[in-house]
Amino acid sequence: MAQFTVNSHRFDPYKAFKFRVKWDGRYVAGVSRISALRRSTEVIEYREGGDPSSVRKSPGRTKFDAITLQRGVTHDAEFERWAQKVWNLGGGLGAEVSLKDFRKDLLIELFNEAGQLVLAYKVYRAWVSEFVALPELDANAHAVAIQRIRLENEGWERDTDVVEPAEPSLGASA
Repeated sequence: MAQFTVNSHRFDPYKAFKFRVKWDGRYVAGVSRISALRRSTEVIEYREGGDPSSVRKSPGRTKFDAITLQRGVTHDAEFERWAQKVWNLGGGLGAEVSLKDFRKDLLIELFNEAGQLVLAYKVYRAWVSEFVALPELDANAHAVAIQRIRLENEGWERDTDVVEPAEPSLGASA
């Protein structure tokens, strides 16, 4: 069976370096790394008294791992604004948390080498459980300062409206 239905000439899987994240209807600036979308389902083992000495297995609760987004530190405050909805130091007694809108749905999009959208995943009811505003600073290092948020979520699914695009050939206009 062909791995690509529209582009049967393609053999290479998609690369992991062209992607974007969107929430509140806008793309988030500068995201340079996204952790894996991972879920796991507990295994429930059981056996009946008359069964042989082996167990049966059935699925239990499913858990969706937190997703980490990283980007270089800039003046864009989008990560911090969202993180402050979960806990705002200056919020005052009873107003430290925004129960109204601290959760967001987001969209993670993957693009092929030509910049065409090839896959998208919808992430549901995410909220910031960890915010790193500044990394460890080191005068002897030569690295970019990275900001990070960790997003707890209640599940994700593939956006089936995104289908395999016809890839352009060299010299053709897209």
